[in-house]
Amino acid sequence: MGMLRGVPEVRADVMIAAPPERVWSVLMDWPRQAEWILGTSVQVVAGDGASVGSRIEAWTGVGRAGFLDTMTITVWEAPYRCDVEHTGRVVRGTGSFILQALPGGRTRFIWQEDVDLPLGAVGRAGWPLARPFFESGVRHSLNKLARIAEAEHAAG
Repeated sequence: MGMLRGVPEVRADVMIAAPPERVWSVLMDWPRQAEWILGTSVQVVAGDGASVGSRIEAWTGVGRAGFLDTMTITVWEAPYRCDVEHTGRVVRGTGSFILQALPGGRTRFIWQEDVDLPLGAVGRAGWPLARPFFESGVRHSLNKLARIAEAEHAAG
């Protein structure tokens, strides 16, 4: 997790004991992301949520304190990749969900974000302070996704 072209790059991954199709079914159920993404609720606002051009909104925060992250799907390659363009006032840039099939019916899930920080120079200066908290939240979310997908896979 570092900086790319002056833009923070966040990349994290987790190994999941379930095949890509099972992980994808949990991952790309947009409203269900509230179960595993810390402090976030997600909804499809245009399109079917499963194709290029569909628009998604995610609210991250507690109550009225938070921000709206608007996104448009730019790549849809089920069950291996979904890319979005963040189009909101607070979060701009790109995000990718990438699934790699592994031997033994396992999956490596990679979450990657290349985002323009809000508040210009102030946001860039504050990133080193905010980064550990953001990374911790992402790690927590990925681990929770893994537990959910593994439990559903085990249940059949």
